[in-house]
Amino acid sequence: MRTPETTLDSRYSDPNAVATNWEVTRREIESAQLFWLTTVRVDGRPHVTPLVAVWFDDALYFTMGEGEQKERNLRDNPHVILTTGRNDWREGLDVVLEGDARRVTDEAVLESLGEAWGAKWDGRWNYFTRDGRYYHPDGFEVLPYTVAPTKVLAFAKGMFGHTVHHFSED
Repeated sequence: MRTPETTLDSRYSDPNAVATNWEVTRREIESAQLFWLTTVRVDGRPHVTPLVAVWFDDALYFTMGEGEQKERNLRDNPHVILTTGRNDWREGLDVVLEGDARRVTDEAVLESLGEAWGAKWDGRWNYFTRDGRYYHPDGFEVLPYTVAPTKVLAFAKGMFGHTVHHFSED
């Protein structure tokens, strides 16, 4: 398990705020039902879209169809941001995850990850694996991607705290 260096950025935090520990932040990532993925188009304009994801083996995994805008963007620029949280000013934790996305094609990883998808989504996102791709029982195929975070920001509400979890390169 990768453990980040965690600090509170006091410039953007209440005077009595404390850093949100990694376990709390990780649980928020694990339980989130929706993320917003930001990629960059070839011309430099951002592209943002919602998607579902699964935290598995110290990384966030998600899927997309071949030829979708986000997939075309990732062919040229792997840098992404994934965000999740609540539209509430006083409660909750907003999380911003930064890193590089990469395609996952290893059959053993995809099989194990497929079990995690099924467990998190009560069978609503069941995939079977073939040729480094996922196939949904309804007949469509998707490309699996992963992001091992380099930095995760956690924005606590109420007692406003801006926490930075920085992951060193192994």
